[in-house]
Amino acid sequence: MTRTPPIDYPFGPFVPWAQNPVLRPGRHDWESANVYNPAAVVVGDRVALLYRAHADDIVSSLGLAWSDDGYTFETEPEPVLVPEHDWERYGCEDPRVVLIDGTYYCTYTGWDRHTARLCLATSSDLRTWEKHGPIVPGVNTFAGVRETPGADWSKGGVILPEQVDGRWLMWFGEGNVHLATSTDLLHWDASPEPVLRPEPGTFMGDLVETGPQPVVTRTGHVLLMHNSAIELSPEDGGGVRYACGQVLIDPHRPDRVVAKMVEPWLEPATAEELSGLVDNVTFVEGLVHFHGTWFAYYGQSDTTIGVATFTPTTPSEEHA
Repeated sequence: MTRTPPIDYPFGPFVPWAQNPVLRPGRHDWESANVYNPAAVVVGDRVALLYRAHADDIVSSLGLAWSDDGYTFETEPEPVLVPEHDWERYGCEDPRVVLIDGTYYCTYTGWDRHTARLCLATSSDLRTWEKHGPIVPGVNTFAGVRETPGADWSKGGVILPEQVDGRWLMWFGEGNVHLATSTDLLHWDASPEPVLRPEPGTFMGDLVETGPQPVVTRTGHVLLMHNSAIELSPEDGGGVRYACGQVLIDPHRPDRVVAKMVEPWLEPATAEELSGLVDNVTFVEGLVHFHGTWFAYYGQSDTTIGVATFTPTTPSEEHA
């Protein structure tokens, strides 16, 4: 497993690429309408994006794209993860991916147009996947935030790619963010109590959801990037607005947040981010360190994919 360099908190600043988007829909029928919310991983000397895509039917599959520079991507002609089971029959959505001991672990949302379920798949090559099904049954991460159609609701599993005190750690959730632990990366025990909740009156006022995989900071804390939404008033056009935040967690007390950003590090600003399938959205799910730069990949209004970058400028920012 390739280790990323330690980082400081707050992490950044990240600057959106002036030539965004890095990926638009339209190359193949199955991704003809929208591409968004990508996971990212470095493979050899290339960046791979595992991204959500669909046609006008909004039944999502996951595609695979490759880049030599982090900005220009070529997509593979067929999706690599497609709906097959009842619990995902209307979509395999919103992946996150980590590489641990030669195996890629991809968490994604299985959607049946009734309930969202956090699911897991594993692969050795990002193309052929073994599905392990829903992994936190019985958990509703919207509890106390809003009503859901069924008793279960879970999304957005982000796995720390190193053990802490003999356990693997995964934060997950939409509405609230919860913690789960595992000894084998396949079976997970989820805490019923949230780690992170919405905070009315802030940019994370109505819901919080995990972002890309967590990263260990120079102090040994865990940085958890997150996506947060507020509901807009009718005077502001209605709908929701998604921006991106950061929190810091003590890995030995992984159910406790020790620091929070009070302002977003990424928020809707460009035409692609202000208007799309869902307006006013920057939704980050991919993060890689590549050629000395950090690349954060995000969905732009559920329609295109953008990137924001941060290049450390001094040796102290790059090396422990």
